[in-house]
Amino acid sequence: MIKIENISKSYGKVNALTNLNFNVKDGQLYGLIGPDGAGKTSLFRILTTLLLPDTGKATLNNLDVVKDYKEIRRILGYMPEHFSLYLDLSVEENLNFFATVFNTTIEENYYLIKDIYKMLEPFKKRKAGDLSGGMKQKLALSCALIHKPKILLLDEPTTGVDPVSRKEFWEMLKHLQTEGLTTLVSTPFLDDAELCDEVALIQNGSILSVDTPHNIANQYPHQLWEIKSENNYQTLLLLEKFNKKVSAFAFGNVVHFACDKKFDIKEVEQYLISNNVENISIKVIEPSIEDVFMDLMK
Repeated sequence: MIKIENISKSYGKVNALTNLNFNVKDGQLYGLIGPDGAGKTSLFRILTTLLLPDTGKATLNNLDVVKDYKEIRRILGYMPEHFSLYLDLSVEENLNFFATVFNTTIEENYYLIKDIYKMLEPFKKRKAGDLSGGMKQKLALSCALIHKPKILLLDEPTTGVDPVSRKEFWEMLKHLQTEGLTTLVSTPFLDDAELCDEVALIQNGSILSVDTPHNIANQYPHQLWEIKSENNYQTLLLLEKFNKKVSAFAFGNVVHFACDKKFDIKEVEQYLISNNVENISIKVIEPSIEDVFMDLMK
């Protein structure tokens, strides 16, 4: 449904995208995962026909983003990174406006948005600018869906919203998938990757890995340990200096320590004790996508 072949884009001397390649199958919930500045928004602007690539080709439903831009805009639902609806129009007025733009009505495609709109309905007369972050997000998604698109592009849709709204949003995306909608969503949150059918990890405009979340996590080549102590910051600093380490990163209130699979972890424990670290807890853990991403970034 979405095919990206050798897409590159530069802004002057800055390479935003370099030879990107990946495909999104019909009906997939696909994640483009990477930090700010990785190139996610540049790619989305190319896919939405707002920006021309320097090289390469991209197609949506077999339509070329350069030659067939008018047709693509009819089958595409787009939710940009920043809230971009009309702040001085009410919830109802915004939805009516976008339905009219695509020559349809709210009633015709209401089944697509009814679960989302139920939460918005008590505020339908309220101006969009006066909504909370989570409600703005739901309104933007409703406006992107009201013309019954074949493909939905969501650029960092959960950035800046509370954890409950973020969880609700992903539940809505899963429900939309049952309606046969193909969705490409970008996010800087690596734990969101677990909710996607397939993901592409992107950093500095280049793809690091493309696979299912499970397969990507299984690519981790090292033994991984979780280490906790009375002073985790001191522990991290010491582990960064340990000469046999592969990597050491802070993960919440613990440290993820990677080493060779044949390595005896007791060496690390003795090393920390000799440096006056107390109440040490060490256990083997399974790597997450975040661990793989940190390793690939090196």
